[in-house]
Amino acid sequence: MSRTSSMGRGIMAVLAVGSRHAEGLPGGTVADIAADLGKDRSQVSRSLRGAQQEGFLERREQRSYTLNWSLFTDAQLLTEQRLQTDGVTALEGLASETDEGCFLGVLSGDSTVTIGERVPASSNMVGSWLGRPYPAYCSDAGQALLWEASDTEVRTVFAAAAFVRHGPNTPVDVGDFLTRLRDARARGYSIVDEEAEPGLYSLAVPIRDFKGDVVAALQVVGPKTRLEPRRELCAAALVSWGKWLESALGHSLPQQQV
Repeated sequence: MSRTSSMGRGIMAVLAVGSRHAEGLPGGTVADIAADLGKDRSQVSRSLRGAQQEGFLERREQRSYTLNWSLFTDAQLLTEQRLQTDGVTALEGLASETDEGCFLGVLSGDSTVTIGERVPASSNMVGSWLGRPYPAYCSDAGQALLWEASDTEVRTVFAAAAFVRHGPNTPVDVGDFLTRLRDARARGYSIVDEEAEPGLYSLAVPIRDFKGDVVAALQVVGPKTRLEPRRELCAAALVSWGKWLESALGHSLPQQQV
């Protein structure tokens, strides 16, 4: 019982320090954290020292406690590794269920870059997209990768984009892209219908990591004539494998209020 209670106090102390960072404050002293938590200073001091000994916090000048950012760096590196390894499993499972080309993409500036792919022989796709950039405003992954971005952030990403037409339905400007992005959010997945090139149709979902940040997009891509009639079936498989991959990366959905 006491061990659980001590652990809980330690976690609360670490979260309190993290909250101060989120507010733009440089950590906090024992007095600061005790005031934030409304707890006794001696109890909070023990919790902070314990968190420091375990490597979650660092103690700086003026006796201020800050987060140990090296732990978060290690966690980020682990996420990138899991995205590669578990991403392969998700791609293989999704390709098996949909019998279409499946891809994993990331954002790089105002372009998307493919970091993983599984293309069944029956899909008749030729060539590889690994490492190849494509304009995010019309790529298969673009909307999904900007899923959590504000309108202002999206406009910043595309500030220098020319919105060249790559297919009959390419967005004409950032406002057009934002309208499609809002529709995708409401739907639960994006549909890129002949935006990247004529006849090409794709579905995509965002992939979030343990921090809740969108770090990749999982996609199903194929000819419109074949994929559009199977949209609901492929979308269900895509959403399912997207949730599986997010879980592997440590993302958890917030608890719903009953």
